[in-house]
Amino acid sequence: MDFRRMTREFLLGEAQTPSMASYIQSVSEVLQSITPRTRTDERRIEVAHANLKEVRRHMRRLQERVNVLEEQVQVLEESKE
Repeated sequence: MDFRRMTREFLLGEAQTPSMASYIQSVSEVLQSITPRTRTDERRIEVAHANLKEVRRHMRRLQERVNVLEEQVQVLEESKE
């Protein structure tokens, strides 16, 4: 283990930030761990799950679009040279 590198990343903030998928997974796990006390709470959790599913779907589409655009940029850069 390289403690010097780990310390530098921690102190200087050079560590990578979590991905969007990590954030979504974290929120999903929190929602699953909540036990609703009322019917209203249960409905709110169901709506939150549905919203999270939509966010996940949109994130996947955006990532696919980013990948396509990166490939197009790479092709343009190669044809430029």
